[in-house]
Amino acid sequence: MVKEENLMEKIVSLCKRRGFVFPGSEIYGGLSGFFDYGHYGLALKENVKRLWWKQFVLDREDMFGMDAAILMRQEVWQASGHAEGFSDPLVECEKCKHRFRADQLDSSRLNLKDPKKVQPLPARLQPDKVILAGNDSSRSGGCPDCGGKLSEARQFNMMFKTHVGAEESDTAVSYLRPETAQGMFANFKNTVDSLHPKLPFGLAQIGKAFRNEIAPRDFLFRTREFEQMEIEYFVRPPKVASRTHVDGTQTNAEQEEWERHFEEFRSETVKFFESVGLPKEDVHELEVPDGERAHYSKRTIDFEFDFPFGRKELSGLAYRTDFDLSAHQKNSGVPFEYLDEELKTKFIPHVIEPSFGVDRLLLAVLSSAYTEDEMNGEKRTFLKLSPKIAPVKVAVFPLLKNKPELVKKAREVYDSLRSTLHATGYTIAWDDNGNIGKRYRRQDEIGSPFCITVDFDSLEKDDVTVRDRDTGKQERVQISELQGYLKKHGNF
Repeated sequence: MVKEENLMEKIVSLCKRRGFVFPGSEIYGGLSGFFDYGHYGLALKENVKRLWWKQFVLDREDMFGMDAAILMRQEVWQASGHAEGFSDPLVECEKCKHRFRADQLDSSRLNLKDPKKVQPLPARLQPDKVILAGNDSSRSGGCPDCGGKLSEARQFNMMFKTHVGAEESDTAVSYLRPETAQGMFANFKNTVDSLHPKLPFGLAQIGKAFRNEIAPRDFLFRTREFEQMEIEYFVRPPKVASRTHVDGTQTNAEQEEWERHFEEFRSETVKFFESVGLPKEDVHELEVPDGERAHYSKRTIDFEFDFPFGRKELSGLAYRTDFDLSAHQKNSGVPFEYLDEELKTKFIPHVIEPSFGVDRLLLAVLSSAYTEDEMNGEKRTFLKLSPKIAPVKVAVFPLLKNKPELVKKAREVYDSLRSTLHATGYTIAWDDNGNIGKRYRRQDEIGSPFCITVDFDSLEKDDVTVRDRDTGKQERVQISELQGYLKKHGNF
């Protein structure tokens, strides 16, 4: 645990030092569960999102994008069940006033008149003991931080509540969305009426969600404001998919339509994790058993990752059946049935949902990329990021910033690369701060795959030194061949 805890400390330190992630409201003491992304963190996040959007949306013909509002009418959350059921059991210490999720504490600590009132999390979801134990893991009974008496458990709704308009009445109540999915479900009919898509088809969205977590923890893993990448993929329900076609034939593949698409998204998820650089051996698929799935799910696979603090959920793939569309049709009175022109029948589609947390994924990427080694007799820290997602693809240096001729030549190289590679979404950085060794170390920690140095030989031979981040190897490359070299070796 010491080694793993130190790794998290090092990642958090690097993220702040190099402008990836800052604590929210830090100058006023911070705000638990909220983080701000700096320049390089934002670039890394946008690159991951761009890669996801390309694979799951742009490279397909059956996917449509949308961006739903964060605030929606409260009836949306009443229909989905969030208004009543989106809660965790909360206990509070009468002595130190610290709050805990009751289902994440050992039952011996709880002061319950009815022990069945709070069901503990399944063993696979239990947090690490070091997190639960607070300052004294040997203390039994009562608050894990001070030993004080814990209150009776009460249900705590995790949605952030607000009011829309000038009047704070019950009818003006709204919530910051705890998930992006419901905005897509609520717009199912609008999508069908405007785009006339044929089943199967999907809606994809990347956006912010908010959950008032009782105990946010583990840096970017469990926060109160986060970003999701989600798809709601609409398919024929089994009883319809297996029907005989109008011409009297029957397509066997359609008999298990949702299973086929479920498996397709499972494979695509694995492929995506590989593309952002997560090691295969650190990603695990868990078939969630009956009794542990969400109430709307008939089948769920959790993709888990070996974080420094333990194996935890990274993303999910769920078969939500027709739960959501049926609920919104019932509560809104708006028909959500889809007319299948091929089968000449109407039905409410079923849904397959691949869901990814952006912030949690970034933490997995940073955990995988963080590397320490020794180069030229010195310890070195660097982020071994895939060139596809690295916030800076190439950094250009003049060997000395006080030599105008070197600066001019380096600027020519920088401007040339910038004019072409920036157009494809790749960032080229200029760095002339400090000596060459410090620049290399800084770019290593940022995760830049290549550093280009313009020196005095460059003025005569029209070439530069290109340094590889992972190996430290340097080679001379003609300026005219730079773009081809970078594309070949960087897999841009």
